[in-house]
Amino acid sequence: MAVRKKTTKKVKRSVNEGVVYISSTFNNTIITITDLDGNVIAWATGGSVGYKGSRKSTPYAASIAAENAIRKAVDMGLTTVEVHGIGPGPGRESAVRQIQASRLKIKGIRDRTKIPHNGCRQRKRRRV
Repeated sequence: MAVRKKTTKKVKRSVNEGVVYISSTFNNTIITITDLDGNVIAWATGGSVGYKGSRKSTPYAASIAAENAIRKAVDMGLTTVEVHGIGPGPGRESAVRQIQASRLKIKGIRDRTKIPHNGCRQRKRRRV
């Protein structure tokens, strides 16, 4: 006698407002789109778009990643976003430009990069 597993139909969420987090490091750019409660709607990175190695950190990879994440979020009904930029990487500006070029309405852009107030000692200077 075979036991049948119960399957539930996946409900498509409908979200109007959200927050876009652009975490940009020197090696990669991660774009995460959440609703106002912090639940992740869509995300994309320079690596998930298909780039490897040093190409992940380029502004072009960040803009394509932002475009992919926005497309997923707009399919769920997202219309208005607030943008939070975190980190010093090169992909942050191009990701913000891609969001402005999309059909999303931007409520505000905030830079949330952490700045030390003379806390821990920095590592030794890089000599190139």
